[in-house]
Amino acid sequence: MKDVLFVGAGGALGTSARYGVQTLLPAAGADFPLGVLFINWIGCLFLGWFFTVTLRSWRIKPRWRLAIGTGFTGGLTTFSTFAVDAVRLTVHDRALTAVFYLLLSVCGGLFLTWTGIRLGTKMTQVAPQEDSL
Repeated sequence: MKDVLFVGAGGALGTSARYGVQTLLPAAGADFPLGVLFINWIGCLFLGWFFTVTLRSWRIKPRWRLAIGTGFTGGLTTFSTFAVDAVRLTVHDRALTAVFYLLLSVCGGLFLTWTGIRLGTKMTQVAPQEDSL
């Protein structure tokens, strides 16, 4: 039961952060969902990095990992809004924009997740020790 409270608290902070970012980054041009794209990209980068460093070297309690990784990042990012935006663009005769948005979201998200994992891996690698003479 306590795990649910940690996830819920993290989710409340994540959704509040998403709302704040979306108000700062309104739709670009003719309703291109730039805010949602940016938020989801940040979430992909962060989650790849966070789970890499916390599982490799940063020893944090599992409940905090749930609160930050599952709760906060899950609340920050939004697959449902991404899907609705893609369908909305298509329904409003903006199919090419919808395809562009889908490609940017999926390819960019995968790339940024990979980048986060690589950053986390580099941060947690131990430098080789030089023998002192």
